[in-house]
Amino acid sequence: MQIQTPAKPLKWQKVAVLMGGNSAEREVSLNSGNAVYEALKNQGIQCFKFDWQGDNLEQLWQQKFDKAFIVLHGRGGEDGYIQQQLENRQLAYTGSNASASEQCMNKATTKTIWAKHNLPLSPSILVKMGGDIPKIDFPLPWAVKPILEGSSIGISKVNHIDALEKALTLAFKYDNTALVEQWIEGNEYTVSILNGKALPVIQIKTERKFYDYESKYHANDTQYFHPCGLSNTDEQQLQAIAMQAFTVMNAKTWGRIDFIVDKNNSPYLLEINTVPGMTSHSLVPMAAKAIGLSFKQLVLKIIND
Repeated sequence: MQIQTPAKPLKWQKVAVLMGGNSAEREVSLNSGNAVYEALKNQGIQCFKFDWQGDNLEQLWQQKFDKAFIVLHGRGGEDGYIQQQLENRQLAYTGSNASASEQCMNKATTKTIWAKHNLPLSPSILVKMGGDIPKIDFPLPWAVKPILEGSSIGISKVNHIDALEKALTLAFKYDNTALVEQWIEGNEYTVSILNGKALPVIQIKTERKFYDYESKYHANDTQYFHPCGLSNTDEQQLQAIAMQAFTVMNAKTWGRIDFIVDKNNSPYLLEINTVPGMTSHSLVPMAAKAIGLSFKQLVLKIIND
């Protein structure tokens, strides 16, 4: 009788699963990290969880490991900081490098790079805390966002100019710069990227005003559709735009690109995520499942890239 050996990374003997962090997305990161840890452990891979709390990295360096699986969402984990710390110690890790992560985390920088490559974007302006508000020459409604937060944290929809100040005040709780962009009414879609390929498009529907933090992680009435309802041609167009958007940001291995498609069937890029969620509500595992990849297989593909 042939004895099956447990699945192991191709060359990684011990994996550190980095989770937690001190960003507004800490709760989600802990859930993601636990899921990734269990998937690795259940395949016979030597691994350990490390709850980074912002000031305890010395405890991580004291443990020997070959590669870090980064599941830190938001600041510190997605903005290049933890990547730079690992690079400084010549330690391997999953996902995009420090420079690309820093660019992708900044919504303003991302939009600037995408604009240079003529990718589809809604018009926008930047507002600095304490500074004058530039003239806004695109129509209401507007989306107001802190430029360095994920998971839709700090985002407001402004339907009347009188509500702009309140929306900026909320955004400035998270950052000293806010992005004000034209709100595009339409359907929301997301494209996951894995190892150089775009996975099937997922359409997201929520009963809330938009796909906010509550819709993403707590609501039970958020709906996900795959097949996404688009024609094959339109789905392939979104996938092609997503791949270009991912590539020009120098992102690597895995990530997610979010879109709005308006009533005229025109797509608009929203943002890029370089450390997407890996929870039961998360979209990358959902897209992977659509092509027959289990969660365990997905985790291996990310760690082995």
